[in-house]
Amino acid sequence: MTEEDRIAAAARLHVALRRKTGRVTDTEWMSVNVEYATAIVRIARAHATATSDLDLAAIATGLEFAMAPLALEARVKAAAAKAGLAPVISKGAPRYVGGLR
Repeated sequence: MTEEDRIAAAARLHVALRRKTGRVTDTEWMSVNVEYATAIVRIARAHATATSDLDLAAIATGLEFAMAPLALEARVKAAAAKAGLAPVISKGAPRYVGGLR
């Protein structure tokens, strides 16, 4: 999922929550912060369950799906930090390796 996909999913959930519950959320923060997005998904699902709102539940699932790559990255970083390992950098090959140029 791209950043645009995450923003679109967050915006869709923001609009649904505003319309259905009156709750205002921060769309941009929701699209980059896994903890915040998880909390908003939890709130949306609780309301969807209480009101039998399948549409809201589906929109919440859409955001959860869009955030999955960031959530996985956060879990990997947390596990690495807990194990005392250096984070893995996967953004392309290094330009300089050892003594070779």
